[in-house]
Amino acid sequence: MIRFYFNLAPNPMKVALFLEEAGLDYEAVPVDTRKGEQHSPEFRAINPNGKLPAIVDKDGAGGAVTVFDSNAILLYLADKTGKFTGSPADRGQLLSWLMFVATGIGPYSGQAVHFQKAAPEQLPYAINRYRREVERHYEVLDRRLQGRAFIVGDDYSIVDMAAWGWIMRADFALGGDDPLGDFPELKRWYQSIDARPAAVRARAIGQGHTFKQEMDEDAKRALFPSNYPKG
Repeated sequence: MIRFYFNLAPNPMKVALFLEEAGLDYEAVPVDTRKGEQHSPEFRAINPNGKLPAIVDKDGAGGAVTVFDSNAILLYLADKTGKFTGSPADRGQLLSWLMFVATGIGPYSGQAVHFQKAAPEQLPYAINRYRREVERHYEVLDRRLQGRAFIVGDDYSIVDMAAWGWIMRADFALGGDDPLGDFPELKRWYQSIDARPAAVRARAIGQGHTFKQEMDEDAKRALFPSNYPKG
């Protein structure tokens, strides 16, 4: 049994997709970040960084194993199950593209959303900087996917899952009615992944739990503690 600590942000959704694709037995544990639950001592014992997702694999090697960071979790689960890892010949490319998502698409998308949606003032330089970087990363993937069904090799892998988690929020990062319209190969790939039955189930993971919606002062302090003085 795997305890899966999640909210509905892109990074937990990647892991939800793997769990559903692999058919693993798991318990979904919601963590409401706007209420600050990620800062509780109990959760910090699982992830000292106070971020989601995290898992506790009760059937890990030698006992319970704790893993945090979405891409680390994907690698751990892929190695544990032997699923969605790509061929041995593809290992270098799999790691390269997984880190492309981890260090590029994820952070730049997150900052693009932050400066457009959450920052206390609209800063044109910051908004332009991060939106353009999102577009640049999308262009890289769009070129990569020409003539390809998947990002790495001939098979569906954890790289596709990792990218799906962020591309599903393209409307938040770029806005507009068709945020993927300028990236036809990426759009084709995304629609194919998003139509998978496991993706439909992953999207539904939060049903039955109401996360806090208000972005009040308490939520801002919980989500962006580094913006405030300590103490």
